[in-house]
Amino acid sequence: MSNTLLNNNPTDSKAEPFPMNISFENTAIAFSAKNKNALRQTYWLFWAMNNPALVSFGTKMLKIAFQYRFPLVRSIVKRTLFAHFCGGENIEDCNHTIKQLAAFKIGAILDYSVEGEKEEQTFDATAEEIVRTVLAAQKQREEIPFAVFKVTGLANSELLEKIQLQQPLSNAEEQAWQKVKQRVEKICQTAHEYKVKILIDAEETWIQAPIDELAYMMMEKFNREEPIVYNTYQMYLKKSLGNLKQAYQTAETQGYHLGAKLVRGAYMEKERARASKMNYEDPIQPNKASSDNDFDAALLFCVTNLQNMGLCAGTHNEASSLYLAQLMQTHQISTTDKRIFFAQLYGMSDHISYNLANAGYLVAKYVPYGPVASVMPYLFRRAEENTSVAGQSSREFRLVQQEWSRRQKQK
Repeated sequence: MSNTLLNNNPTDSKAEPFPMNISFENTAIAFSAKNKNALRQTYWLFWAMNNPALVSFGTKMLKIAFQYRFPLVRSIVKRTLFAHFCGGENIEDCNHTIKQLAAFKIGAILDYSVEGEKEEQTFDATAEEIVRTVLAAQKQREEIPFAVFKVTGLANSELLEKIQLQQPLSNAEEQAWQKVKQRVEKICQTAHEYKVKILIDAEETWIQAPIDELAYMMMEKFNREEPIVYNTYQMYLKKSLGNLKQAYQTAETQGYHLGAKLVRGAYMEKERARASKMNYEDPIQPNKASSDNDFDAALLFCVTNLQNMGLCAGTHNEASSLYLAQLMQTHQISTTDKRIFFAQLYGMSDHISYNLANAGYLVAKYVPYGPVASVMPYLFRRAEENTSVAGQSSREFRLVQQEWSRRQKQK
């Protein structure tokens, strides 16, 4: 594929085309948004998350405290864990975070993180809230480059599992499924109308098939001119690289653009436990190296087929981030080409986000929001993820220590 094809999208000519002056060790840039007090709070938070026993005990205690609705605990959590990993309790609360990120040329992806609901009325309310995030992105296009949603925010997980198993649905279940499709279409229709890119998050393998079905239906309808709807590929799954390539072939055949968000994945423990319990083949890659190889192979596939797709690389991995930057340089793709975004979670991997943005790349942070109690499942996952992912919390903590020492020496 020629570089002319790859570079057929005009971009901001003022940006440095192919800089590779990126160091993820540059903590001055990584923590440039944090004053002394904010850096101190980050230090103690990652100090705590660097202790697995403390995380385990604290998580259990917080679950009990929220079950019994202790107001003091809610207040403490809101000023610590919630403040670090979330933008606020509603869209308006997130404006400060959006502006703060924008000051460092980082976009915000508003992620309404209310989970585990089962009522149709709640699904309708969630759909309306996601539409509001699309409208917010339309009004603040440079500051909010994507909207996002989980299908399980709009549908009962048990219904999705039944559909995946191709079991017959009752009349009530069939009506519920039609409502799910209507909610998803309303969101994607709004995104298409206002030309806002929208990410559909991946979930557990036993409900992923109907999520994929919905994503591709929406792409076929709304991605004719450009990638608007993005599906998510969890590269720690053995089949994801093949699924990505097949999805691209289908999109090319059917005449629409593929939107692809690549992540490593978020449900490894659940997936393996379920596979073992139900005695079926483990869908997870045999080791981390296999996940890394497939993730980077997927990056290469997307970059070399960029004339017909959009890529959001959701990664906290330094090597993969540098690899994508190198691919862009090799294929002469400008750092401001809006078909390629890097993305990380708010409150994590600032050394990647801020240094990439400083070098001119397009970067966005997932900014979860919602009522504190409703967002707790998300916060528990972040704490557990930082503890369970080898070296993650240690890496974050070491970088904060490094920046604290650097600032102390400047006095």
